[in-house]
Amino acid sequence: QVQLVESGGGLVQAGGSLRITCVASGRTLTRYTMGWFRQAPGKEREFVAAKTWSGDATSYADSVKARFTISRDNAKNTVVLQMSSLKPEDTAVYYCAAGPWTYTTEQTMHVPATYNYWGQGTQVTVSS
Repeated sequence: QVQLVESGGGLVQAGGSLRITCVASGRTLTRYTMGWFRQAPGKEREFVAAKTWSGDATSYADSVKARFTISRDNAKNTVVLQMSSLKPEDTAVYYCAAGPWTYTTEQTMHVPATYNYWGQGTQVTVSS
């Protein structure tokens, strides 16, 4: 079992930056693809960013490219999403997720169903 806990969410003005962190426990993150998803009120959960366990592949949603950066430290069992140039439409609950590298591949890492562990989420609110 893998437990994921997100932190670092909060309120920020448009154009600002925020860093959210996911810490895993129960099992090392090695061999897991790590992803970030978000869900705004009344909307479906959507892919934000993901990185394979080796770090050789990274993917971003078009809406966050060049603004968000995902990084991971397998030794510390942490994944970080650095968000900059934030927009009001980035407001959502952000979820960290982990999926086995054999299933959550470079080709499928944007698909929520391929992840089998999820955090409880952290709220990010961007004011205009």
